[in-house]
Amino acid sequence: MSTHTSIVYHIIWTPYKRKPIMTKEPRRELFNYMMGILQNKNCHVYRIDGVEDHLHIATSLHPSLSLAGLIKDIKLASSSMIKSTNLFRGFEGWQDGYAAFTHNYSSLDKLVNYIKNQEEHHKKVSFMDEYLQLLQDHGIAFDPKYLL
Repeated sequence: MSTHTSIVYHIIWTPYKRKPIMTKEPRRELFNYMMGILQNKNCHVYRIDGVEDHLHIATSLHPSLSLAGLIKDIKLASSSMIKSTNLFRGFEGWQDGYAAFTHNYSSLDKLVNYIKNQEEHHKKVSFMDEYLQLLQDHGIAFDPKYLL
């Protein structure tokens, strides 16, 4: 019997202390590197993008993977790459934790466009306002002291 899944994840995390160190030009190199990690793990990547202080990933996971394990692998590998290449000045690592939301396939285009337009979006909305809205939209209870 085969395994069939249709789970699209919207994943978000930030540099340590949400420092705005992910400058525009080198971000593409980071996102391509992360895309390679995901593809090597047989995940389908729909979009990776972000701004100086956070990133967004839209992906489907291979059924054999756990979300937490995958994020750990991406964070460890990308942190090592950033530090060894000095891709972002002042990079101290990734913030502990992450946010992950599931979407159905029918909302994929809307999610991809949302992630693709992060720079425009954040001219109007702060990261914290965006994050709080996502938590509320997905019905996630939270303690403010543990926010990214």
